[in-house]
Parts: sequence; structure tokens; C-alpha cells
Amino acid sequence: MVKNIKTALSLVIALFPALFFSQEIKQMTVNEVAELAVQNHQQLKVSAQNIDIAKQNTNVAKLQKLPAITASTSQFYLGDAVAIDKDFSNSTNIPMPHYGSSYAVQATQLIFKGGLVNKSIELAGLREQLSELDLEKNKQDVKFLVISNYLDVYKILNQQEVFQNNKKLALERLKNIQKFYQQGMVTRNEVIRGELAIKNLDQGILTLVNNKKILNYNLNIALGLPTNTEIIPIESLENKDAGIGMDYYVNLAHESNPLMKSAKTNMDVADKNIEIIKTDKMPTVAGFGGYTLQRPITTRNPVLDMYSGGWQTGVSLSYNIDNLYKTKERVKLGELQKTQANDAMTLTQQNIDMAVNAAYVKYQESIQQAEILNDAKRLAEENYKITEAKYLNQLAVQAEMIDAQNQKLQSELDYANAEINVLYQYYNLLKSTGTL
Repeated sequence: MVKNIKTALSLVIALFPALFFSQEIKQMTVNEVAELAVQNHQQLKVSAQNIDIAKQNTNVAKLQKLPAITASTSQFYLGDAVAIDKDFSNSTNIPMPHYGSSYAVQATQLIFKGGLVNKSIELAGLREQLSELDLEKNKQDVKFLVISNYLDVYKILNQQEVFQNNKKLALERLKNIQKFYQQGMVTRNEVIRGELAIKNLDQGILTLVNNKKILNYNLNIALGLPTNTEIIPIESLENKDAGIGMDYYVNLAHESNPLMKSAKTNMDVADKNIEIIKTDKMPTVAGFGGYTLQRPITTRNPVLDMYSGGWQTGVSLSYNIDNLYKTKERVKLGELQKTQANDAMTLTQQNIDMAVNAAYVKYQESIQQAEILNDAKRLAEENYKITEAKYLNQLAVQAEMIDAQNQKLQSELDYANAEINVLYQYYNLLKSTGTL
């Protein structure tokens, strides 16, 4: 009975880590990773709030169309009046009601100011567009960041596979070396070299495992997944749209890159700002109306301790004469800002063109490098097989065997990295066009 209890406890203890610390394995493509990043990345949530702020600013600008209404009241103590002769020789005290109060309601409605209100609303709408374009740019940056981490995980998994395959070969070779040693055909140092080679592979595997843990944790945070989720990339390594041509991507960037759209919108902002400045040249026409109630009535003698009420309505016309010479300078400032916005758009287009060109060239280069490294991998594998056959027939020494294995390992790692680099350069090309 005691033995059965111990067995049960041992089973529970053995299963405890698996029950409470098991990882959820999640296979994902690049598109799935990018979609989750857009939904859950904290940086995008912060950027999205700027759009809400810009929209609210537009709503605030629209309030200028509504009338301004004020209500006021005052309660006061009224002292006795003193009447004094012109030569200040005599004075007479005039008793007054001491309690006074007034009430007023006033409304004002802007009728005309050269379209100032509508232009201000349009300007707020343009700033709203800019905030949306900023969010789109941030989306591109976040997508590329998580895709880069995703591809790094992919790269590490491929490297782990390469290391594991080479470790299997090294273990098989070590068995052969141990047989040779037992037969007295090789010395002990040959066995040690074989064991050291395996240790070096174990060290490389350990480093890869820990690097993957770090990347996996960062990806889970960015994607809003539980931190114990293990992400397994399953994106196809086939080349994507390799033959479209650079002109296609340049034109796509001119149409779609959010930086280009922002530069064009900034020109519209500069134009709208000039229109708003020019409204200062126009007179202001406003309608008004109001009602006042005041006590006591002091416009007659004796003063009456009564309320006096009255209302008024009409149209006011005002014009700031100083705008005749001040507005000219403000318009000049607006024109300079418009010129700057135009030059900034040209600069943005040039930077985008250079980025697209560099990304396209690097993408083509990555494809060619992958082909070259694939050939190098085949040659290294052939060299390893030849050297292994020579070694088994005592026609090659252990140093040659280890050198052949290192060449094979390095060529396989280089090719595994090159395959992932093709994907990386492709998504970098899409980012340069703003269509990632």
C-alpha cells in the first residue's frame, strides 16, 4: 500500500511541471502575425488615440457655427449720491435705495467673416487625416518589427535543425572513432576531438534555444498572446513576386506610402492656412440680441426703487483697420510655409525612391545569394561524404574530418539564413512602398 502511494506521488510530481507550466504551441503565418500585431500592439493603441483627439478637435471647430450666449447677474450695494455745485461751493446729499441688482442675457451669431469658420473646420479635417496617416505609418513600422522577430524565430528553428542533424552525424562518427580506439587504430586524442566537436554543437544549440525564448517572449507581448505560447512559423519560403520590376514598386510607393500621403496633405494644410489668414482682410458681420433687467432706476429724480427692463436686437459690423498692413506679412509667412511643404514633399519622394531602389536591389541580391549558398551547401555535403569515406578507410585524419564537418555545418547555416533573408528583404521591400 505504501509502495503504491509513493508511486502515485512520484507520478504527480513528474506531471506537475507539465500541468502548470505547459506551453501552448501556435503555428502562424506572416499575415496572421501582422494582423494580431495591428489588433493588440500597445504602440498602435496609443497612436489611435491621436485620431480620436483630432476628430474631437474637428467637433470643437464646428462649434463656431453655433451662437455665443451669455447670461450675467450682479447684486450690489448702492450708496447715497452727492450733488455738488459747479464751483464746488455747495453739496447736497441725495438718498438712494441701497440694494441694487441687474440681470442680462446676450446672444451673438457670426454671420460673415470671409468663410473663417468653414475654413477652420476644413483645416481640422486635414489634421485629422494627418493623424490617420501617422497611424498607418506606425502600423507599417510595427508590422515590420514583429515580422522581423517572427523571421528570426524561423531562422533559429532552421539553425537548430541543422545543428541537430550535424550532432547526429558527429555521434555516429564518435562511435566509429571509439571502435577504432578500442582496436588500437587511433589514439585517445582522436576520441577527445570527437567529443569536443559534439560539445561545440551542444553549445551552439543551447545559445539558439535561449535566443528563441527571448524572441518568442517579445513576440507574445507584441501580439497580445499568453507569454507561455510557443510560436511556430509556417510561412512558405518560396520567392514572392520576384519578377515584377522596380518601376512597379516605385509607382506603388508614390500612391500608397503614408509618408507620401502625409507630405501631400501638409501642402493642403499650408494652402488652407493661407486662406484662413486672408479672411482677416474681410469685415466681421454678426447678429446680436439681448434682454436686461436692472434695479433701481437711476435715470430720473427722484430715483425709483423699481426694475427697468428692455431688449435689443440688431447687426454689428466691425473691421480691424490694422489688418490692411498686418495681414500682408502673415500671408507672406503662409506662402513661405507652403514653399517649405512643397520642398518637403519633393524630399520625401526622393527618400522613398531611394529606399525602394535599395530594398528592391537587396531583394534580388538575397535571391541570388540563396542560389549560390545552396550550391555551396551541396558541395560541402559532397566534400563531407568523400572525406568521411576516406576517414573510414584510414585515408584521412580526424582533423580533415572535423574541417569537412565544420564546412558542412557552416554552409548549411548560411543557406538556412539565406532562405529567411529572402523573406526579410521581400517584406522590407513592401514596407518601403507602404503596403506591408
